Amino acid sequence: MKIILDYNSPLPLYAQIEEQIRQAIQTPEYKNGKKIPNEVSLSKQLGISRSTLRQAINKLVFEGLLIRKKGVGTVAANKAVNFKLNNWLSFTQEMKMLGIEVKNYELHVQWEKPNEELCQFFNTTSGARILKLERLRGKPEHPFVFFISYFNPRIGLTGNEDYSRPLYDILEKDFNTIVKLSKEEITAVIADEFLADKLQIKIGDPILKRKRFVFDPGSRPVEWNIGYYRADSFVYTIEAER
Repeated sequence: MKIILDYNSPLPLYAQIEEQIRQAIQTPEYKNGKKIPNEVSLSKQLGISRSTLRQAINKLVFEGLLIRKKGVGTVAANKAVNFKLNNWLSFTQEMKMLGIEVKNYELHVQWEKPNEELCQFFNTTSGARILKLERLRGKPEHPFVFFISYFNPRIGLTGNEDYSRPLYDILEKDFNTIVKLSKEEITAVIADEFLADKLQIKIGDPILKRKRFVFDPGSRPVEWNIGYYRADSFVYTIEAER
């Protein structure tokens, strides 16, 4: 894999690497899941730190274009249909457009040590502490979504913010952090005892699990979010135009 870096370019090195790997894995050479060079050899070849290289690779992993396989390395994913939805909205904006009055039932803030997935996403170490925000929200009649969010430590959140305010307003107005891009994974799961109690449903009832990865204009990770929705209260609609 040949990557050429322009040290005079205003584009950060990790962004240059990300774009060139993205182009390389679209070629026939990588079509059938070929392994890309390992991080140690590639970082030496380019003369950069592994953390810079990992920042580029992590983004492609979370986009589903690269896959990390234990004992094998990082390989190009098999091509799949991928819809990109523009003009994504925050939960507050979504509910406002639907004319739904949102009620906050629970709000919990705490600091946690990140697991491996969060370390990779935020490009941090397991010894760091990451702010975790849990919110149970819904209509005045009953809650219908339980959110868990983690935030990039570089933002500077303290945990003492007023989280009754729209989240992205806090990030933008108080911390100069603008969210630009959202990537989502949606799956169907069944409610365990914990989620059934939170969402006021029965154990085994269907739930929509919506995982969201949020980035700033520089493609730096801002938020790792997962939402568990009552299936009888949420419909996810995709409109695609050819």
